[in-house]
Amino acid sequence: MTVSPDHPELVHRTAALCALLGSRDTMREPDVREAAERARDRLRSGADADELAACFDALDHALRRAGVAVGLSPARVGLAVRGVAQHLKVAVCPGPVRCSRSERARDLLPAPHCAVHDARMHKARLRPDG
Repeated sequence: MTVSPDHPELVHRTAALCALLGSRDTMREPDVREAAERARDRLRSGADADELAACFDALDHALRRAGVAVGLSPARVGLAVRGVAQHLKVAVCPGPVRCSRSERARDLLPAPHCAVHDARMHKARLRPDG
């Protein structure tokens, strides 16, 4: 499963989907869970950009109906990491084409699970240039 970097909105929405699939609270809503699983399945099967966009739009709509005001926007992932020291470790996407999701990775705990790729995220050092 890959999301082409030619479609940055899909890359960000894939990161938001990954974070959403790891959220127990939001995934309790049946409409949200069904739409998220459909989007994940389409990603895994290598669907084209138009089909993925339609799935993400349906998921965004389901999230907003469920009361999640930010929907599937990148803001739900917390993508902005400013003012951090160079020595911080982050967990990054394990996929062949990495999405923009990153989370703080603690040294003594395993990296979080990526629900889109069904694998553990990779730990990396956060660099000021990247």
